[in-house]
Amino acid sequence: MASHKHEEEFAVNSIIGEGAEFTGEFKLSGLIRIDGIFKGVIITDGKVLVGRSGVVDTDIRAKVVVAGGEVKGNIYATERVTLLSTCKLNGDIVTPRLIIEEGVVFHGSCTINPKTKS
Repeated sequence: MASHKHEEEFAVNSIIGEGAEFTGEFKLSGLIRIDGIFKGVIITDGKVLVGRSGVVDTDIRAKVVVAGGEVKGNIYATERVTLLSTCKLNGDIVTPRLIIEEGVVFHGSCTINPKTKS
């Protein structure tokens, strides 16, 4: 049962693929992966993955955020933010846990707050 829950947690509900562009407000329950261009607002109780080719101009409110592409905007995560080595972030982060790989470009401020609410 534990492994089934683990698989569901990482199932991708929505994808904005490489070469695609989306502008607007995206609300969902679950996981979204962005490999294209997104401008607007993302709100989910799940996970946001910004792929290496992803370019987002948005505020992100999620449980978990993993960024490997370019992010312009603020990230509010109730559980964790991971910035991969290929990430370029211009914005602020509010989260209880932050992981930053070597090579990240980050311009902004960070608040580590164990009681973060999205």
